This record gives sequence, C-alpha cells and structure tokens, in this order.
Amino acid sequence: MSSLSGRNTVSNRAKEPTYSVDDGILRIYLRGRAVNLYAPSSIIDYQPSKAEVPPQETLKLDWVYGYRGRDARCNLYLLPTGEMVYFIAAVVVLYNVDEQMQRHYLGHTDDIKCLAVHPDKITIATGQVAGHDKKEGRMRHFPSTPRCRAGRDKQPHIRIWDSVSLNTLHIIGIGDFERSVCCLAFSKVDGGQYLCAIDEANEHVISLWDWQKGEKGQKITETKSSTEPVLAAEFHPCDSNIIVTCGKSQLAFWTIEGGTLTKKLGVFERHDKPKYVTCIAYAENGDLITGDSNGNLFVWARGTNRVSQAITNAHEGGIFSICAMKDGKLITGGKDRRIIEWNSSYKPTGLEHEIPEQYGSVRMLSQGKGNMIIVGTTRNCILQGTLELKFSAIVQGHMDELWGLAAHPSQHQFLSCGYDKNLYLWDTLTHSAVWVKELPEGAHCACFHASSSIVVVGTVAARWLVIDTNTRDILYSHTDGNEQLECIEFSPDSRYLAIGSRDNYIYVYSVNENNTKFTRIGRCSGHSSFVTHIDWSSDSQFLQSNSGDYEVLFWNAATCKQVTSPSTLRDVEWATHNCTLGFNVCGIWPEGADGTDVNACTRSHKENLVASADDFGKVNLYKYPCCQPKSTPHTYGGHSSHVTNVRFLYDDSRLISTGGKDNAIMQWEVI
Repeated sequence: MSSLSGRNTVSNRAKEPTYSVDDGILRIYLRGRAVNLYAPSSIIDYQPSKAEVPPQETLKLDWVYGYRGRDARCNLYLLPTGEMVYFIAAVVVLYNVDEQMQRHYLGHTDDIKCLAVHPDKITIATGQVAGHDKKEGRMRHFPSTPRCRAGRDKQPHIRIWDSVSLNTLHIIGIGDFERSVCCLAFSKVDGGQYLCAIDEANEHVISLWDWQKGEKGQKITETKSSTEPVLAAEFHPCDSNIIVTCGKSQLAFWTIEGGTLTKKLGVFERHDKPKYVTCIAYAENGDLITGDSNGNLFVWARGTNRVSQAITNAHEGGIFSICAMKDGKLITGGKDRRIIEWNSSYKPTGLEHEIPEQYGSVRMLSQGKGNMIIVGTTRNCILQGTLELKFSAIVQGHMDELWGLAAHPSQHQFLSCGYDKNLYLWDTLTHSAVWVKELPEGAHCACFHASSSIVVVGTVAARWLVIDTNTRDILYSHTDGNEQLECIEFSPDSRYLAIGSRDNYIYVYSVNENNTKFTRIGRCSGHSSFVTHIDWSSDSQFLQSNSGDYEVLFWNAATCKQVTSPSTLRDVEWATHNCTLGFNVCGIWPEGADGTDVNACTRSHKENLVASADDFGKVNLYKYPCCQPKSTPHTYGGHSSHVTNVRFLYDDSRLISTGGKDNAIMQWEVI
C-alpha cells in the first residue's frame, strides 16, 4: 500500500464523470469527492463516456536492478547456460554476466520467497506469497491484456518451469498453502521425482509432492512441521526418503515411510543448542553440515541425528550459508562478512576473504564458473570473485522502501534514492551503478538540473541537498518545514526550484547562473493536504500541483500566489506531466478509484504516451493525451509491491519504474 494513506469504503461506481460543455469542465470523483478538471479550449465535442484504446507502443522488460538478499535464503545459483538465477519482487532473473544479458521468468503474481534447482539443472521451482486480498479484490480488468489473475494465481503456490524456454510446466499447490511457500527442495538420487515444500503459516506445514503427475502435481503427504520459523529444507543426496529442515530452535530429520513423514529432532548433547540453525548442506561423503546463529558448524554423520563433529566459533556471529564445492571443499559465510574455505576434514585451509561493509553480510554462497564464487548479500547485492583475488559487485540494489526517481536530461542514465539513505546513478546501457552516495538520512525524491552538473535530493527529514554529480560532494543543505519532502523539480529554464512538502506547502527558490546560490522566493500556501506532485509550465512562469486530498491548484511561480481562476490557465503548455490529476491524464484512474490507487505518472518527451505506477504492482502505458475516463492501457506486472514512480529516459527509448517495498528497479524498453 502506498504512503497516500487513509482509504475508506466509499463506493464511487455510482458517480460517473460528467462534462459541462459551457464551462469546459470535466468532473470526476475520487472517494466520493468531486474533482474539477479544465479542458483545453481546443477540445470540441468531448464525450467522457467514449472509450480510448491502448497505444500502438508497448513495453518489454529489459533489465531488473536488485536482488532479494535482505530476508530470503537459498536463492542464488549458477546454471549450465552460464546464467545466474535469482529473484527479486515477482521476477526470476536469469543473468549472464559475461554476455551482459538478462532473461526473465514472469509467471508469478506476487513476491517470490524461495527457489530450488532440479538435479537436471534446467527445471526450476519457485514459490510465492499470498496476494493481498484488499488489493486484489479491486484488481482492474483490462480487455486488451490477459485477464489479471486476481483469484487462483494470487493464492500462494509453486511454479515449476523450464529455464531454457521459460515455459511454465506445472502450477502446484493452489489452495494447499495458507501464507507463502518459504522453502523448496527437489529430491536428488531418484532424478528429482519429488518436491518438498514448506508453508510459512503458523504450523509451517511440510508437504511432499510427486510434481510431474498432471498439470497440478500430486500431493503425497503433509504434516505440521513447527510453530517456529523454518529457514531451509534439503533432501539427502543419496536417499530420497530423508529430508532435513532447520530453523528457529530446531533441526529436524524427516523420514518418508509408507507415504507419511516422521520426524526426529537433532540432538546437540553436550553442545549448546543454538537459537537458530540457519543453514544446511551435504558434504561429498554424505555428512550433513549445519551452521547456526552462534557461529558454530556441526557435522552430522549419515544415518544419525547426533553431532559427530563440532567446529565452534567458525564465524563471529551467525553463519548464513554453506556451499559444498565440486572439489570436495566447503565454503561458509555469515554475519561477520567473512568467507572461509574448509577442506574435506572440516579444517580451515587458510583461505578466506572479508567482503566490504558496504555490501552487508554474506547471505548466500554458490559455486560459479571454475573456482569462482558467487555471493549474495544481506544488502541486496551480488558479488563474484575468488578467495585468492578480490570480489566485485555484479548486482547492486536498494534495501529499503524506494520512491525517488529522476531521469538524466541528456544521457541514458537515471537517479534512484530510498529510505536506505542511498543515492544511485545508474547507466541503462551498461546496466550498472555509475556511483552510489550515502546520504545523511532517507531520501524520497530527486531531480536533475538541466546541465546535469548537480542533482537535488529531498529527504524524509525535511532537508534538501544539492549534490555535485562529478565529485558527489554535498554543496548545499537546507531545511524547509519539519516534514518529509514529497516532490522536487527545477523549472525548464533552471532559474527556479520548487519543493513540495508533506506540510502542505510548496517552497520556491531562485537559482543563480552557476548553481551556487539558492534564494527562497516564497512559499505557496493553499493546499489543505500534503503536496504529492508538481509540474512547471514550459515558460517557467507557473506551477500546477496535486495534494493528498485530490486538489488541483495552480500558482504564479515568481510571486508564489495561487491562481484562483484555473480556467485562465487551461491552455498553458506544461513542460512535464507528473501530476496524476489533470484533464490530459484523467484516464489513468481506474473505475472506482479511491485516490490512492495511482502513485505516479509521467508523460513521454514526444508527448504521445503517458505511463502510470499503481498500488496493484502494475506499470500501465496509455496514449497521451489520456483524457477519456475509460481509457485502456497496456498493463505490465513484475513488481510485487506498490509501484511508486515511473520516468521516461530523455529520448523515450526506455521507461524506468520503482517498486516501494520490493526494492526493485525495472527498466522497460519502449517498442
């Protein structure tokens, strides 16, 4: 759900838009409130009931920035195709680092929580969470696109798919899982006939599936696992009748006998029982190795549920991942950011590496090509390297709620900033971070100066920062009000800066020629709720703004006075159209919208398209102007949270979208 809070249950379906020909006013309703929108004087014979078709242009997902390492496990592997497979939001990414190419599996409808690779190294199983009933119950249906799966496919389920063709092979477990599928594992020795799944519900039900039987697979058995969190599951590599699970206060050995699952708990005997058994892996000889929250490694010999060997204090703090390498060695990583190599006798070889603090702790270790190691981190990054040489970041991403987005005025680059205090400059051609700047506090909005020499960032603490894009130094810092800054924009001639705040005001500054001095002109006062979006007129004389209670107001920028006769500005040319309320974008609002459904919109520079970001995890592409309330878009999934922002690049070749709590940035090619 977006930050535009305060939904109610008012039904708007009975209130159809109306149009006054005499006044040229279109009246739409949001949460029962009438919003008057002034049509340009060139509009003739306007009929609000007329339906508008989607544009000829479409979007194709080109790149996904980020990785879900902050709270997901066992989610990063190398496939024989040379691609890494991992997930973020509702997208499974297959990334070939050498060829700098991504492919995407887009079958899921909400957050992916777990991933398992079949022994054939081609078949993949991924599990997702339950959809949000409140949100999905109001899912809009667009006739031009496949029907939004607001029912069955929004229930937690498992999708089994081919990583070469990206075709879905089986969809299993719809109706069987309560909350989300949090752990998956294929059996090993029998050719991967069985799939184990764990539901992240109160009793963490463990189920066993013959997944190839029919389109939906066949559930063999299920049983309650634990009232405490379960973090991982694994089949024994030599015996498909044995499954091991681990989690809070538990290590469980499951035996499949006569179609039922029976459990024995691991016995730690004289060793301190850890609060969490955090990870498991099997050594080449069939030993089970566990890592725990105390930093200890325990070896459990085959056929026993008792510790046969203990390596205490292997790491400082929790061990998050154990990887059995092809040469028989083990590598471990954890909270202390260290990666340590162990020989087949579980003795350290002396090779280890500490990854830089900026990337976080080690979340997941996987064998790459040759002796390369792939590292997923808790700060949503992926590194690649060897213990002998350094590791380099090949995937970076935000790790907290993400709202700020700005396109570079003349290059294929964009800025993003979030509540994690990080400001990134991304290059859309190399698909990489040009630089990252840590800010003093969380950020909510950003904009480029026309020269691109500086950027301005608005923070959650009412401060705005002027940053040199070459040195990344903070040149200027100022505070306006005492609430979060919602939006920030330079005028087209770069002489003014407008800042919309959550305190209901818009602050306007003049900017000198060399961008070294910002002088406050005044404060636009008139909104009765927080300012959400602002646009400048093309001649830099006027501002239009929206607020949290659906007002559309206009301002004289030089005097900060409200223009009380909006009809006088009906033919003003606007440099951008980021305001979600306006005659030319009224069609982006779904029927029955409550005012918080659309978080952002953006008009293309050619002025033929408008894209919107909504609360349903969708990116929508419309014709512009989009002045018919019953306009139909092309609609695209991939985000699993509210989509917070969208921007076209300077040449309209791509559209960028940001997901709020999914932390994902998606790059869409306009075709």
